[in-house]
Amino acid sequence: MSEPLDADVNSPVLRLASASPRRRELLASIGVAVEIAPVDIDETPHPGEAARDYVARLARAKAVAGAGAGAEAETEAWRETGLDLPVLGSDTSVVRDGEILGKPVDAEDAFVMLRSLSGRWHQVMTSVAVSGPAGVLEATVVSDVLMRELQDDEIRAYWRTGEPADKAGGYAIQGLASIFVERVEGSYSAVVGLPLYETASLLRRQRVPVWNGALL
Repeated sequence: MSEPLDADVNSPVLRLASASPRRRELLASIGVAVEIAPVDIDETPHPGEAARDYVARLARAKAVAGAGAGAEAETEAWRETGLDLPVLGSDTSVVRDGEILGKPVDAEDAFVMLRSLSGRWHQVMTSVAVSGPAGVLEATVVSDVLMRELQDDEIRAYWRTGEPADKAGGYAIQGLASIFVERVEGSYSAVVGLPLYETASLLRRQRVPVWNGALL
């Protein structure tokens, strides 16, 4: 059995193929120090592509691109890159009635998005993929979110805070919009940006320890 990677909190044990501060903070919360290495991939949905397939495809593409390998990278391809760190890619989409809601382009777009979510359940789908010595391992989590009824003036006031501008679906559950969310059924951390239970399982399989050094 191979030895686990260095668990020193000051030494990265994982490469994060994202500039998201939320994902970095979530990984830090389970004791995983990361090296930030964002990748640039085309995030355009394919025609007729289901939302779940879309987030899974992007997470895998980011993990593979972060390893510098080809689209079908597996164990040997990863090893040949000479990397000493597994690579994590992830993608989160807000989905309403099967439609993927991206980041709002302006105030009116954000208003329409949040008005459409007001008083209704919607889904947040997050996929995570880890490229490493065990190949490319993946998991997708779907959470249901109920947003309370929103008033038009508070939607516009929320936009003026600047928070929704770069958020899928036009809101951040871990931020000011926490007061809009009535209920979450599923993984809260997945709604924020990374399903920690599933992520920890994938990391262990890639020999990356979490806070207690466990590789169960």
